[in-house]
Amino acid sequence: MRNILVLIKGAGDLASGVAHRLHRCGFVPVLTELPRPLVVRRTVAFAAAVEEGEVVVEGVRAALAAGPEDAARLRAAGTIPVVVDPAGEMVRVLRPTVLVDAIMAKRNTGTRISDAPVVIALGPGFCAGQDAHAVVETKRGHYLGRVIWEGTALPNTGEPGPVNGYTFQRVLRAPAAGIFTASRKIGEIVRAQDVVGFVGEHPVRAEISGVLRGLIADGCPVEKGLKIGDIDPRGQVDYCFTISEKARAVAGGVLEAMLHLLNRLNL
Repeated sequence: MRNILVLIKGAGDLASGVAHRLHRCGFVPVLTELPRPLVVRRTVAFAAAVEEGEVVVEGVRAALAAGPEDAARLRAAGTIPVVVDPAGEMVRVLRPTVLVDAIMAKRNTGTRISDAPVVIALGPGFCAGQDAHAVVETKRGHYLGRVIWEGTALPNTGEPGPVNGYTFQRVLRAPAAGIFTASRKIGEIVRAQDVVGFVGEHPVRAEISGVLRGLIADGCPVEKGLKIGDIDPRGQVDYCFTISEKARAVAGGVLEAMLHLLNRLNL
């Protein structure tokens, strides 16, 4: 399975959940990211390798690759390469057999069904049969992880899925444009109205009590309204350091779609 090159665009928590499952099944995917990832769930995202050089998520190692040759070396050793690729050039350079768009931009930022023999996209913004061969549902609920062969995923409502009855209250957003500075760490218990960081001189306060499950990296420039953190009202600290049920469900859908399409192509 290592001979089948899988390229995943994005290295956030959902993309990393997909990469982790594929790695456990014998594939060694290549992930691409921005030079300054704005990833919230950094403790379970291979995107952290961009800043840290390497990262381990639930026993699977990823490392920053300097380019295609370095990525090939890491793959041969069983390590997931993360390549900084803001322009999306790796699709053309690597010519993967399978391309997974896991950027989660809620829109298609340039993926085409002709980019690879198998193209799979996550969430809204894509049409199966036009933009990709298959789309995987990412909205929490009955259809989470479902493979869509014709049509689109459920539309983006702009409201996060409920956890313990909370939706938008559990998301931390930048109160202004500026540089984010953290004052709390992922995994810490916070109370409603606690300050978890600052954007410039503007405090970022928790709206609810729970565990700080995600927070963007210290020093990141942000725009007003950008999601910069996540509070889990269930209060389970170990959830901060393990792949979520949502990521696992989406990963299962990607694996199903991928194997179905590869078998159909006799690859």
